[in-house]
Amino acid sequence: MENFLEQFPSVYAAQAFQIAQKLRHAGYRVLICGGTVRDYLLGRPRWTADIDLATNARPEQVRQLFPEAVEVGAQFGVTMIPWEGKNMEVATFRQDAEYRDGRHPTSIRFANEVEDALRRDFTVNAMFLDPFNGQLLDYVEGRGDLQRRILRTVGDPDTRFSEDRLRIVRAVRFAAQLDFEVEAATWRVVRERAREAATVSNERIRVELEKILTSANAAPGLDLLRDSGLLKVLLPEVLAMIGVQQPPEFHPEGDVYQHTRLMFEKAARTLNASLAWGILLHDVGKPPTFQIKDRIRFDSHVEVGCAMTREIGKRLRMENQLIEDTVDLVEHHLRFMHVQEMRESKLKRFLRKPNFAEHLELHRLDCLASHGMLDNYQFCKKKLEEFGAEKMSPPRLVTGHDLIALGLRAGPLFREILTDVEDKQLEGKIANREEALEYVKQRCESLRN
Repeated sequence: MENFLEQFPSVYAAQAFQIAQKLRHAGYRVLICGGTVRDYLLGRPRWTADIDLATNARPEQVRQLFPEAVEVGAQFGVTMIPWEGKNMEVATFRQDAEYRDGRHPTSIRFANEVEDALRRDFTVNAMFLDPFNGQLLDYVEGRGDLQRRILRTVGDPDTRFSEDRLRIVRAVRFAAQLDFEVEAATWRVVRERAREAATVSNERIRVELEKILTSANAAPGLDLLRDSGLLKVLLPEVLAMIGVQQPPEFHPEGDVYQHTRLMFEKAARTLNASLAWGILLHDVGKPPTFQIKDRIRFDSHVEVGCAMTREIGKRLRMENQLIEDTVDLVEHHLRFMHVQEMRESKLKRFLRKPNFAEHLELHRLDCLASHGMLDNYQFCKKKLEEFGAEKMSPPRLVTGHDLIALGLRAGPLFREILTDVEDKQLEGKIANREEALEYVKQRCESLRN
């Protein structure tokens, strides 16, 4: 038996083939489907991505072949099969009944592969590949759309988007990620129905936005969100950046939106989530703080931006850690202006932040998308190399227990003294524990006097 999956760029190819082989031996039809097929035909690497399988075997028949299998989407005919350390999902060909809530069908019926293709969202996601010989099965002209780099709904776009309103955002996401043009009729309906995206759960919206922002094509993706009307609906705080002018001597690139967009363009690579949100929101506090005094100013835009970022994060149901990491990037993005004047202890504390690499990259992009001067960026790079981890985070010389042993009571003074000792340690003024204890004793004596 041929094994087309041997040449497939995925670490899960062997598991997928074994499952497909067992289904076929039992007399069932099984095909590779969805984004797996699209990305394979485009030559996009999916080395760590799952391989999506679809079959005419019903869930109960799949479970008969794989007793350890579990139905994870019983209402949609999806079965999860634990196989060689990986949970592999197999979906049964289906056709959907009517959609009443704008997200999910009221029911499904099991169907054949043609009907399954015709109920999918976009033509480029609705093709199949035979896992044994690699034959392409294209019932929706998806291959032609791939070659023309066009994103088009399967069938009538108004019907597809009314069925599932998340598809309105997914159209922009796929167009951005794939660098495709949205077909005219599909784009018209995206724009007409953009406001309906507000009815989709914030968690699902965040996932789609994050996939746009973390992609290598985030800049054109941001433009698509703007031009479709989705930015107004989902992130009005970002839309408000358009037309907000900045001091031309520092920002010759233009308004706050253009600056933010240009940062994504300068990145031109996939980003992690916190850095992507940090880029998008680092200047989100500028529109509400814009004023003209001696020149254009944005007084307190960092503090305002932190509060807005936290609010946006909660609204989009981000995980708490992602919110905190993003707020941290917004809070400290202007500190680089002063790094060359910082005391050594303060500089070392800044450089040793757990996510400093993200802060540094945000600063680099911030500079490249404005005045272009990278002197502070280069200074930090040089200091990181010069100091090394040991000099920036040396072992603590004294602890709170030492202070108690010296007769001090626990309280706010503890932090002040411990910070003072660490400052002197970081600046090379105290070299060992004996010197640290002696310094603390002297401070205790001065406090008693």
